[in-house]
Amino acid sequence: MTAPPRIDYPAFTKLAPDAYAALVALGRQPDSPGLDKALIELVKIRASQINGCAFCLHIHLGVARRIGVAAIKLDLLAAWHDATVFSAREQAALAWAECLTLLPDAGAPDDRYADLRAHFTEAEIARLSVAIATLNAWNRLGAGLRFAPQLPSEPPA
Repeated sequence: MTAPPRIDYPAFTKLAPDAYAALVALGRQPDSPGLDKALIELVKIRASQINGCAFCLHIHLGVARRIGVAAIKLDLLAAWHDATVFSAREQAALAWAECLTLLPDAGAPDDRYADLRAHFTEAEIARLSVAIATLNAWNRLGAGLRFAPQLPSEPPA
């Protein structure tokens, strides 16, 4: 049984418009040159899987499909450690996403950062880290306030 929203997404945007605007603006920051949109969507989906945020999963899976992320990558993302469809760059980004998402439990080890550094510039790491941190903020809002995924309405019977 699904619990009802505590504060739904449309209400949140009206109740906290400055916070909403700031998060949206921060979420656009990684779109600058250097970071592939597909890679950003993969890390957003992975963080949302870890955090159990159905609202963000629904949004970012839809975006990933629209921009052409391969279905096999979306299907295997939860088990990316064992999948062979992800590039070394994607694996480094996904590992970093997991570190920052699970920060209180595992921290951000030097070896993970070194692997990241082998595939990304410092500017890219900064933007990638902002994307992960911003998505984690959205996940905490979405899961905590129980934002419901916006599903298309049912066709008439």
